[in-house]
Amino acid sequence: MRFTYAEAMTDHSYYLPLARAAEAAGYTSFSVADSLVYPKESDSTYPYTEDGDRSFLEDKSFIETFTLIAAMGAVTSTLRFTPFVLKLPVRPPVLVAKQATSIAALTGDRLGLGVGLSPWPEDFAVMGVPWERRGKRMDEAIDIVRGLSTGEYFEYHGEIYDLPAIKMTPAPARPIPILVGGHSEAALRRAVVRGDGWMHAGGDDLDALLERLARIREAEGKADDPFEVHVISFDAYTPDGVKRLEDKGVTDAIVGFRWPYIQGPDTEPLAKKIENLERFAETVIAKVQP
Repeated sequence: MRFTYAEAMTDHSYYLPLARAAEAAGYTSFSVADSLVYPKESDSTYPYTEDGDRSFLEDKSFIETFTLIAAMGAVTSTLRFTPFVLKLPVRPPVLVAKQATSIAALTGDRLGLGVGLSPWPEDFAVMGVPWERRGKRMDEAIDIVRGLSTGEYFEYHGEIYDLPAIKMTPAPARPIPILVGGHSEAALRRAVVRGDGWMHAGGDDLDALLERLARIREAEGKADDPFEVHVISFDAYTPDGVKRLEDKGVTDAIVGFRWPYIQGPDTEPLAKKIENLERFAETVIAKVQP
């Protein structure tokens, strides 16, 4: 089992010392949240809170995802970074490919590219991207990012995007794993068919989602292919629980130590955050990893 430390919507000056502390404590990855804008008026709902309210996001500090990864990558040497998740279809996929390959090259291939659909039409509107056919746009964007990450000439002729033969340098030494987030049937299928793994956002019945994922992998003839499964689960907080997750095929546990969906600023001091992540490393990570 590998462990990803999750922290978001906190003082942006905390991230670099937290990355150094997580690496020193034995975490494999650091998850990086993605948020572009907060609209003054909206009737959209947040899919991962009980009442759908998203007002907790107002005035929260979000450094642009790739910028933050580059900064944390510069002060670490082994820690991996996983956007959780990058809102891919609202961005130009050629630009995302350039950002991702640059990050991978600079960090020694320490990027796992978590991608997903934004649930909010406002993100599409302010970026000048149609809300309609967003699933198809997502599929084609994944294809383009993967193709351009090879460092070879790549061309693409889809329903949404049309690219001549182009290439990017530098290319990562190894393919960038593309991890697809989402709980819908389409998201699970996308993770299997186009991705290298799946990212669970918490909340919904994990066992049912894992069963659906396994059925899709079997149906697509990919049951034995390497596949990352990143989950949020209370089982991750005890050694026995970690074993249960491993038995279900989970490869990466995402852990955090505070409830992030609060109104107003995060008041937990940096020293407390480091204490929490170190305590977990001592009581769980050290007991389940060789």
